Amino acid sequence: MQTDHASTHVPPSGPEARLILYVGKGGVGKTTLAAATAVRSAELGHRTLVVSTDLAHSLGDVLDAPLDGEPRELTPGLFAQEINILEEIRRSWGKVQDQLAEFLRNEGMSAIQADEVAVLPGMEEVAALVQIERQGRLGKYDCIVIDAAPTGETMRLLSLPESFQWYAVRIRDWRGRLGRMAGPLFNNLLPDLSAVDVMSRLAARVKALREVLIDPQRSTYRIVLTPDRAVLREAQRAETYLNMFQYPVDSVFVNRILPPPEIPGTYLDSLIAGQATIMSDIRNAFAALPVWEVSLTSEEPIGLSRLSLLAGLVFGGRDPIEVMHVGPSLTIERRGEAYVMSIPLPNVETDKLDLTRHGDQLYVNVGNFRRAVTLPLALADLKPGIARMQHGNLEIPFEARARTPTAVE
Repeated sequence: MQTDHASTHVPPSGPEARLILYVGKGGVGKTTLAAATAVRSAELGHRTLVVSTDLAHSLGDVLDAPLDGEPRELTPGLFAQEINILEEIRRSWGKVQDQLAEFLRNEGMSAIQADEVAVLPGMEEVAALVQIERQGRLGKYDCIVIDAAPTGETMRLLSLPESFQWYAVRIRDWRGRLGRMAGPLFNNLLPDLSAVDVMSRLAARVKALREVLIDPQRSTYRIVLTPDRAVLREAQRAETYLNMFQYPVDSVFVNRILPPPEIPGTYLDSLIAGQATIMSDIRNAFAALPVWEVSLTSEEPIGLSRLSLLAGLVFGGRDPIEVMHVGPSLTIERRGEAYVMSIPLPNVETDKLDLTRHGDQLYVNVGNFRRAVTLPLALADLKPGIARMQHGNLEIPFEARARTPTAVE
């Protein structure tokens, strides 16, 4: 069930596959919601692939079907896959890995150590991205639903397109300069230039995927959480970082909400009351986004039929692959020596605004409502300057030598 929210609903368009990524803390139910979304999508006639990028796969368990590194059709139009990271690394990086490993062995490193070191940091994430990019451009699917790894690993994965391109360029430049300085003799000791060529091609593919990942008409990020304080903080942090990297978040799913007890006065009453308080904080924290409420069911949603029932309860008559919201819930950009955080607050009177800060939490108070924003590391050590309303956005500067503030002009 979705809470009331005024948002922009845009149907998916174009022949290319739409990507929907479910992100959040481990154990909040991302896999179940991703699988339910894929089941409903296929029922509505969309050719759908649901894929897991988590190293600890559980997608097959939820779907109650054995899965491997290649897509398997479970029902007409519904395919599922658990990416085999090691196999994908061999496919995308195998030749380069062999060359680097041989070079390290020749330098005296043991065979096992050489094989381990030859897998560069981040290659697991690159392999997952390359696999998703490959499936998306095949033209076989209308939608790819991604059961992402826990929040920290997912943020690292989503930051890879930029950092990997930077790394590939530096490796290529380093190889060229070192070769010119050292001459032909030393050149023979270096990894073959084809290794750099392979990395450059991988970087180009990751760059192309980056363009897809930030396109709100092609890609959607859905934050999953449960009504718990610690989980809420991590979900807020995920929202902040997704916005920093320009990845479009279109909704929030609050999972495992307790239904009203059949017999009043039980111990469940206090649990439900506590969840109600947290739900209010969740709605305020994600005020710019649609919030979907997923009730805890008496039966574990395992298998296609139960996942279909769950999808019906969650989405009702809505198509789960439609774009639920367009536009960032906040942006952070660098202007000169300062950072500026911009939060959409249309039609808000400035005399009703107040800002407070505690640790890495910035609280935006509007009348009786409060929104908490978890600051990224780049801003956590800086002090906010004087905030201003600009064209319906609250703009908050952060500077190393900021004024003490938290006034609003």
